[in-house]
Amino acid sequence: MYRYVLHLQYLGINYCGSQKQPNVRTIQDEIEKALCTLIKTKISTIFSGRTDAQVSAYNQVLHFDCKDLIDENKFLNSINGILPDDIRVFEIEKKDKTFHAQKSAKFRHYEYVIRNDIIKSPFDTNAFFYRYKLNDKRMNEALKYLLGEHDFSAFKSRSDNPAKVCKIYLAQAKRSVDGKYIFIDIVGNRFLYNMVRTIVGTLFLIEKDNLEPLSMLEILQSKNRANAGVTADATGLTLVHVGYDDCSDYLKQINT
Repeated sequence: MYRYVLHLQYLGINYCGSQKQPNVRTIQDEIEKALCTLIKTKISTIFSGRTDAQVSAYNQVLHFDCKDLIDENKFLNSINGILPDDIRVFEIEKKDKTFHAQKSAKFRHYEYVIRNDIIKSPFDTNAFFYRYKLNDKRMNEALKYLLGEHDFSAFKSRSDNPAKVCKIYLAQAKRSVDGKYIFIDIVGNRFLYNMVRTIVGTLFLIEKDNLEPLSMLEILQSKNRANAGVTADATGLTLVHVGYDDCSDYLKQINT
């Protein structure tokens, strides 16, 4: 058996998440159907992690095992000819069997995009529209309290996973040059269910109620989901990158 790794991009707006579920359309379903058509045998995939309904990805990673060697030069054109237009595989690699798309990952980078303007753009298919003026400097003050290793129970929606501790390497908000967008980037070793979207919802809460940025720390330390903001809309969230090496070089790269 040979282990192959795929890197893919997708617009999540038309899907009920990445993970296969009965009676709904998912990214994993589309990938596995395309692989089955191409390779002529049933293929099971393992993703680096799940993305929720309507969440997009610039660089999602998955692996699968196959008994035959794949012609990597022909593979990309072939599979992309089968997949829907809103899913694209842009890289294939043959890896050692010790590689695991989920368990080998050392960090993940999510970005939440906010259209912060009085007019919503028809082109913003993966940005959340928020018409009231946001203070990105205050948002950065609040986000800095999330850096480091913490129990993030206050930002976790209901889940069967008992693990609550995550380590955040980067949490920052940047306004675009034209002032119409705010990009919230969070890099961590792992994330709880709906964690990033709840952090964004808490930023909205702090801004809306004119709370002190220190409120983010107080909410974090409370470990109580009821104290945090609502879970922000999924359409603004994108999985940017999954890293399998130390993240220090990656952090330097995105901060230049």
